[in-house]
Amino acid sequence: MGRDETETYITVPTFFKCPISLDVMRSPVSLCTGVTYDRPSIQRWLDGGNNTCPATMQILNSKDLVPNLTLQRLIKAWSDSVGSSPAASSPDPASARGIPTVEEVNYSLMRLSQEKDDEIRLEILTRIVRFVKDSEANREFLSGKEDLVPMLVDIVSAVKTAKIKLAILAIKILDSIIKKCNEGDRERLSKLMLLTNGGDCLTAILLAIQRGDLESKIEAVSVLEVIASHDAKSKMMIAEREGILTELIKSISTESDPNLIEASLSFLITISKSKRVRSKLIAAKTITRIKDILLTEETISVAVTEKSLKLLEILSSKREGRSEICGGNGDCVEGVVKKLLKVSTTATEHAVTILWCLCHVFKEDKTVEETVERSNGVTKLLVVIQSNCSPMVRQMAKDLIKVLKVKSSASALAAYQTKTTHIMPF
Repeated sequence: MGRDETETYITVPTFFKCPISLDVMRSPVSLCTGVTYDRPSIQRWLDGGNNTCPATMQILNSKDLVPNLTLQRLIKAWSDSVGSSPAASSPDPASARGIPTVEEVNYSLMRLSQEKDDEIRLEILTRIVRFVKDSEANREFLSGKEDLVPMLVDIVSAVKTAKIKLAILAIKILDSIIKKCNEGDRERLSKLMLLTNGGDCLTAILLAIQRGDLESKIEAVSVLEVIASHDAKSKMMIAEREGILTELIKSISTESDPNLIEASLSFLITISKSKRVRSKLIAAKTITRIKDILLTEETISVAVTEKSLKLLEILSSKREGRSEICGGNGDCVEGVVKKLLKVSTTATEHAVTILWCLCHVFKEDKTVEETVERSNGVTKLLVVIQSNCSPMVRQMAKDLIKVLKVKSSASALAAYQTKTTHIMPF
């Protein structure tokens, strides 16, 4: 049942919230700087060895905590009023979900830039993640914060195994806001991440992919793709980082989550624009992984199939890639033919381009033509010629038909000659 249109929402007064926890204070106490905090939050800060005021970063002349009885009475009066109000059951939707306000996020960002305690930084980052995940407007807001990306990169680059949670949260925020940033900001992110050869940042991203939950893995791969898209040097630097390609290729499996497969394929397509990277991908048996995706009887998403064929098309530009596609009893070629006219126009166009490359342009292995014929490829190509594929792809289909018909005619003639040789006397 929907809400009553006359229903009102309650917004918690900002000065009732602890600057550290951003929750309504239960036991407000003031420092010598005049700033009031909830006792458990500020006590934890002081117990951590800090001797500054979290809000102002002033050095404390005294660590005495003075109860703010006036504020406590105001909070109690407000709470009692809210408790007896019909609106108490209908709090502000964002507040009810624990989403910070813009003002609170601004304060959190200021605190994050000064905070040294990892536990408190973890709390701050968690609040910012909730904020950025909540709405498009929130992502727009944070993407406009010029100092945020460098701050997050610093957190990621400082990661150690014990601090991986901090890095994962920073990566989540980066993934959410970088899509809203312009090309210049993306280039800046790439340069910052790969500074000093990208060792620490790439280590953190690799750890997030290896140890994070599914959502964290996908976000880390997405950020990695943005970093790699800058230039050829970035692509090569990432490809040469031990463990990254291995981990991403491993995720291309029928047992993996489709969203993770898609993110991994998208990243591999981006870095494969470098010829040297293509050779690395071929040597790492990426084509075998793609073949398994194409041949599986399980339901695979359209996006995964399209990206699998696109990556295969890119790798077919290398001689060793074509050799890998043609090997294995033609299974990979059979998988390509299988996807003709079965998935989408985009998938069909990639499949035709791969076959055209193998059969018409390079003609390196005649068994490919036999596999195409055996898999009912000729009939499918005849349909492609009449389809809504691009003119270029329809022409490729015509070229393939000519090659396959010539091959079929030659095979028929050879078979006839063999037959007549056996039955005719000399």
